[in-house]
Amino acid sequence: MSEADTAREENPPRREFKARGSFVVRCEGCNLPALNCLCPYRVSAQSHARVWLITHRMEHYKPTNTGRLIGDVLDDTRVFTWHRTEPDTELLALLADPGYAPFVVFPDDQPDYDHGRVVGNDAVSQALERGRTPVYILLDGTWRQARRIFRKSPYLDALPVLPLHTERHSRYRLRKSASMGHLSTAEVAAELLRQNGDIDAADVLDDYFDAFNQSYAESRGHRKIHTPSPAMKRLLERQHQVENDSENAVL
Repeated sequence: MSEADTAREENPPRREFKARGSFVVRCEGCNLPALNCLCPYRVSAQSHARVWLITHRMEHYKPTNTGRLIGDVLDDTRVFTWHRTEPDTELLALLADPGYAPFVVFPDDQPDYDHGRVVGNDAVSQALERGRTPVYILLDGTWRQARRIFRKSPYLDALPVLPLHTERHSRYRLRKSASMGHLSTAEVAAELLRQNGDIDAADVLDDYFDAFNQSYAESRGHRKIHTPSPAMKRLLERQHQVENDSENAVL
């Protein structure tokens, strides 16, 4: 990376990032175009594991970012903005908490680290058996940004690396990827949850991601969704069930 590129990465423009479609009227709740608001499909799920996002600051300004979908579904999700020279003190405190078993989610085919750190899903199961809460640390940004976060964050160096092995192809339609095997942040989280036993949370997150994907894609074409997709219908049914359970509990 050149000195100019490094300067831009560490000192981004002070103005808010203006993505394509920045003048579109957006819902204040979900940040999607109001034409196809995502809020009616938002439901929560529970999981044994937690997800912590270390997000590149430019991702916060991108309405196509999928990391925020994880927090919509899993209430215990934490989001930390990455700063190369000023690590988040709250994140450091959480990493030192023995009640958590954090894993950095990163490929195992990169020359960036000692591959003795690589673990498999059995390490997640072992953490649960020992009464610790597994944590998937996702590096939220472009591949170039994620690799830089991994390399330039010394507080991650002692953590085990958990690669995601899957034959799943990305369903993400809003950004171009070099490969169908390159999943979006939300897809990575859903697959990790599924592989490690949090099936219900994975299913809800997958459906919510599909609803987001379709809502945004249709809005780009200025098309109103009149008939909910199967994923949207499942989310609505779940939401209605939660509401009914809450009413019955009060009665």
